[in-house]
Amino acid sequence: MSLNVVFKALNDPTRRDILELLKERDMTAGEIVEKFNISGPSISHHLDILKQANLIEGTKQGQFVMYHLNTTVLDEILGWFLKLNN
Repeated sequence: MSLNVVFKALNDPTRRDILELLKERDMTAGEIVEKFNISGPSISHHLDILKQANLIEGTKQGQFVMYHLNTTVLDEILGWFLKLNN
């Protein structure tokens, strides 16, 4: 995992909002789009960046992809921050 890629992904408020939504429950891209006042292709772009940073994962379920948080990466980031404090 590249921390630069993760921090770039976290730099955008829309992507942080998407992570907040996915903290509550797994969602499809369509469900995520409904929560924002931006286009579907824009949300797809944000989801791609979050996937590249391994902050989220998508699981195909029928014709839909369910997105969920990848807590492993979040744990690694937290560990990195905690090491800075030592």
